[in-house]
Amino acid sequence: MQRNLVSSLLAGSGATLVHAALMAIKHRAGILPDFEPYEDLQRLLSSAIGFVPQPPWTWLLSYINGAVILGFVFGKLFVHLPGRGAVAKGAAFGFAAWLVMGLAFFPLAGRGIFARELGHHGLPAALMLAMLTIYSVVMSLLYARLVNTPRPRL
Repeated sequence: MQRNLVSSLLAGSGATLVHAALMAIKHRAGILPDFEPYEDLQRLLSSAIGFVPQPPWTWLLSYINGAVILGFVFGKLFVHLPGRGAVAKGAAFGFAAWLVMGLAFFPLAGRGIFARELGHHGLPAALMLAMLTIYSVVMSLLYARLVNTPRPRL
């Protein structure tokens, strides 16, 4: 039990680092500069708790979300996710996260379903799907390796 918890936190941390690198590339390349899911999350949480966090708390919030919360949830769901290998399980988790983000989080943040209110048609949704899939597959591969499940199948 403790091994699975540590494995899920380590896998979530590794995937969060990869995701942070992808976000840095997005910013540097100027891709959808007005599509900022982290800022939307911080704004939504700030309005809910009545407190505006400042750096380094904003970075810590992203880490807690990506590594701790999602890592823990993923570790609990891993054996129940569809697919036989880590890649398929990660892709399924990423797709589910994409649906939750697009149908619940972005409307709550005032961006509309799949952030359509930004006026970029389906581009934010496509970018979000790609980023969440990469994050989730990386997390799944790391988790599977850490808990010594059979080698991932593609």
